[in-house]
Amino acid sequence: MKFKRQNTEEVSVNLTPLIDVVFLLLIFFMISTTFTKEAHLEIDLPKASAEVTDEIPRVIDITITAQGQYSVNGKPLVNGQLETLKKAISKEARNKKDLPLIITADAQSPHQTVVTVMDAAGQLGFVHLSITTRSADESE
Repeated sequence: MKFKRQNTEEVSVNLTPLIDVVFLLLIFFMISTTFTKEAHLEIDLPKASAEVTDEIPRVIDITITAQGQYSVNGKPLVNGQLETLKKAISKEARNKKDLPLIITADAQSPHQTVVTVMDAAGQLGFVHLSITTRSADESE
C-alpha cells in the first residue's frame, strides 16, 4: 500500500511586520525625546573665618516721625532742610561713605521726607541704603 505523502509546508515566521513595529517605536521615541542642555555655573564660594570681633559695625540710623521731623542716630535735627540733614549725616559718618544708612520712617510720614533723606545720602556718596519695615504679624 502506497500512501500518498502530504506536502508539509515549511513553518516560518514572517519578520516584516515585527521590523515595521520596531522602526515605528524608534521613530516615536526619537520624536518625543526632548534634548536639553543644562548649563552649570562654576562658583568659587568665599571662605568664612570663625573669628569673633568685638567691634560693632557703625551704621547711620535716620528716623522720620509722622510729622516729618528727622533724627540722625537718635539726635533730633533743628529743622527739616536738606542742608541740615546733609551736615548731620556727614558729622555722624566722619567721611566714611561705605557705612550702611538705615532709614526708618513712620507709616504716616510724608513720602517727600523719605525722598529727601535718600537724596541727601546720594549727594554725599552713600550707596548702602536700607529702609526698615515692620512685619504684619508683629504686635504693636
